[in-house]
Amino acid sequence: MSDFVTLSYEDSIAYDGPVAIISLTNGARRNTLAGPVMTAIITALEEVATTEALGVIITSEGPAFSAGHDFTDMAGASLAEAQALFDICERMMTLVQRVPQVVIAQVQGIATAAGCQLVASCDLAVASDQATFQTPGGKGGLFCHTPIVAVSRAVGRKKALEMALTGDPIDADTACAWGLINRVVPHEVLEAETRELMRRATRGSAYSKAQGKRSFYGQIELEQSDAYAYAGAVMAAGVTSADGQEGIASFMEKRKPNWTNS
Repeated sequence: MSDFVTLSYEDSIAYDGPVAIISLTNGARRNTLAGPVMTAIITALEEVATTEALGVIITSEGPAFSAGHDFTDMAGASLAEAQALFDICERMMTLVQRVPQVVIAQVQGIATAAGCQLVASCDLAVASDQATFQTPGGKGGLFCHTPIVAVSRAVGRKKALEMALTGDPIDADTACAWGLINRVVPHEVLEAETRELMRRATRGSAYSKAQGKRSFYGQIELEQSDAYAYAGAVMAAGVTSADGQEGIASFMEKRKPNWTNS
């Protein structure tokens, strides 16, 4: 991992398997996404993807979820060095959506720039009523080009451009109304509410869920006819899978299913 990223596993009777917890622990520097930190997150996600964990919660220590990229990585950087940094960032954000597990951001404080991008890239997000979200580049000299890729896919063009062009923060209620996060909860119950959403999002066949996550991201940017063709093929394969047939049989026989997750 890294001095500033930890990976642990949480077992609970509420789940049929473990949940991985990726924690950003550099609260003193507002959990900036320096190059080594992003590399550690990639390593953690790659490890979790090979396990039987059902989900991943990305959380942070301190007052900030993440303040985005670490400017010390960028000061005086050459074009090649800057490109390499954003290549790592792209790999991390993409991997969040490619691992088979459900990934939920647990946002306790401010999420800015690439930190906001990370929230937008997660499958689901729960935020404290104290959290705020911002793509501040519009106020300065370095526009938030890459954060807006993820944010615009979550909130749509007009809201994303408002965030990008003004650089102003939005509160958690606004972020929820715009679709950047799933829900806002009182700060003191953030962890419990995140676990409850994870419990509900990981019910059923883990195999089916992984295929569903893959097909969602596969079809979302396609034209409707292409999306139906792709989703239909995946769903037909799902019907013939062991868990697909078990789901059908258990429903018809009015009994509890016995998932093989295969």
